[in-house]
Amino acid sequence: MTETTRTLLCALLIGAGATVVMDIWAIVRQRLLGVPPLDYGLVGRWLGHLVRGRVRHHPIGGSTPIAGERVIGWTAHYVIGIAFAAMLLAGWGLDWACHPTISPALIVGIGSVVAPFFVMQPAMGAGIAASRTPRPAVARLHSVVTHAVFGLGLYVTALVVSVGRHVC
Repeated sequence: MTETTRTLLCALLIGAGATVVMDIWAIVRQRLLGVPPLDYGLVGRWLGHLVRGRVRHHPIGGSTPIAGERVIGWTAHYVIGIAFAAMLLAGWGLDWACHPTISPALIVGIGSVVAPFFVMQPAMGAGIAASRTPRPAVARLHSVVTHAVFGLGLYVTALVVSVGRHVC
């Protein structure tokens, strides 16, 4: 297996695994704290409108639904998780996947909160860093914690992948 193939396989496994960890966190957060989970169908709706040239919504929930928006949104959610894992491997190399440490995973995980703060939330009508939501500080805290959990998921999944040694 070439190094490029190994890197892509690691990005796929680690990114998908970390995204599953983030989704499990969303279920735990909902059950313990009563925080509703994110509606990835709205991400699909935004993407559906984006390809038609519409970037901003006020709010996205009031925009016309798109056929297949839930599938589009959930697929995008996992593709984005895999892309962030690929960024981690681009920065720290395939050796990190074989001998994972927590710091790079948390740097990428917490750093990934830039995407919702400065792209998704403004585009979906919530303002920069959720500034137009009823409780911006709470929304920001939930975003940062969720992305830290994603970073932890990158690390834990890399540990699991590295134990198998099929990729490393």
